[in-house]
Amino acid sequence: MVSCAVDNVLPFPPRIRSGGRRARAVDLRRGGVGGGVGARAGCVGLRQHPLAKAMGKEKIHINIVVIGHVDSGKSTTTGHLIYKCGGIDKRTIEKFEKEAAEMGKGSFKYAWVLDKLKAERERGITIDISLWKFETSKYYITIIDAPGHRDFIKNMITGTSQADCAVLIVAAGVGEFEAGISKNGQTREHALLAYTLGVKQLIVGVNKMDSTEPPYSQKRYEEIVKEVSTYIKKIGYNPDTVAFVPISGWHGDNMLEASSNMTWFKGWKINRKEGNANGVTLLEALDSILPPQRPTEKPLRLPLQDVYKIGGIGTVPVGRVETGILKPGMVVTFAPVNVTTEVKSVEMHHEALTEAMPGDNVGFNVKNVSVKDVRRGNVAGDSKNDPPMEAANFTSQVIILNHPGQIAAGYAPVLDCHTAHIACKFAELKEKIDRRSGKKLEDNPKSLKSGDAAIVEMIPGKPMCVESFSEYPPLGRFAVRDMRQTVAVGVIKAVERKATGAGKVTKSAQKAQKSR
Repeated sequence: MVSCAVDNVLPFPPRIRSGGRRARAVDLRRGGVGGGVGARAGCVGLRQHPLAKAMGKEKIHINIVVIGHVDSGKSTTTGHLIYKCGGIDKRTIEKFEKEAAEMGKGSFKYAWVLDKLKAERERGITIDISLWKFETSKYYITIIDAPGHRDFIKNMITGTSQADCAVLIVAAGVGEFEAGISKNGQTREHALLAYTLGVKQLIVGVNKMDSTEPPYSQKRYEEIVKEVSTYIKKIGYNPDTVAFVPISGWHGDNMLEASSNMTWFKGWKINRKEGNANGVTLLEALDSILPPQRPTEKPLRLPLQDVYKIGGIGTVPVGRVETGILKPGMVVTFAPVNVTTEVKSVEMHHEALTEAMPGDNVGFNVKNVSVKDVRRGNVAGDSKNDPPMEAANFTSQVIILNHPGQIAAGYAPVLDCHTAHIACKFAELKEKIDRRSGKKLEDNPKSLKSGDAAIVEMIPGKPMCVESFSEYPPLGRFAVRDMRQTVAVGVIKAVERKATGAGKVTKSAQKAQKSR
């Protein structure tokens, strides 16, 4: 299975470098990525101004996911942004341009940039993640998955980062828009997925305005806005909070600068309770994204991506803090293995931290725990504040995306939920529901097929720790994998926790608990 590059981003304390497995550390949240194409049209090169850093004015990091039908121009649009505002150095760009010209693909320059990066990512080469970043006047933006990647849906769900905003690209060309939005098109599917998985902010880029009849047609643009507004409203988005921007990802109209070809466009407007916004370009729309609220007040949840054994230090689990705060001295419990121990130190990118926040990829040293005790897919939490526990079963709302046959009770595919990858049985099909409104259509359906949504009771085949989506979103959404593809997605409505006896409590944990 191909893992997306973002999945491979792990932090490593300095000494981990000398351990058996080696990896490069790249920070997904805190910026500091080198390179940069210099400031162009409202973009800023990715090297940060030293003064800004000294004053602690580091830009906020935002994650976006780019969605839309297969030929809507996602790669060209995304490539354009990375190309103009991103971390690709001039030499690489010149190399790409030369290769594109040699292959007669000059017209695919921007998409070519993305294709080159994608090919490397598909081959499992962890390329410098800065290539997937670009910078606006307000934010560092990371594209957490590239359109067209074969594990796109799985990564969107289990990705190391949740998207803060989805950018939906629709093509305005004659017949193209209709194909994308038709029953078989991916436009509706992607938008529904984004909403179901908790991506509540949306921007719509009406692309290929240069290929309308006549070119840059206001009438065509307005027709598309009306139609898209109607169907995103059905899904659950409020069109008043969505910026619609007419663009040409290829020619650059309204991407970074206002287009002289569409003087009729008076700009986009967003009305929302958190504050209204307006602008003309796609870049400005990205700047209007509301920064995410990082859930620091919630109890700690940290799914493990890996566990390392480091000579002279001991066991170092590695993962991303999803909710809460991790601090040295804390007594943590790992579920579902039910092991409790003290955290000796927490490190991110060779630096010791006094506390790790949601979004931080960290390595932390635990005492008296062997590498055999904990593994990828386990979840660490605070032993005193709603510690994580093994799930006996859980009730989910599942949407079947593409399954060739019928799914009946007893079906046991693999679930990818946070970092866990475990077979789970569809024990009971409770009700079939309307996938948009959630209203009940039928009790105890015999089977489910592609396009159906249902409430299902699931039982893990091996010990597993999951949570309800409402309490801990990153641990409450999953992809159902079968036949080497994502056949369904789901969100967990309720979890029945397994009653566990006294688990392993290490000496250092007992000592720490006594001294509290």
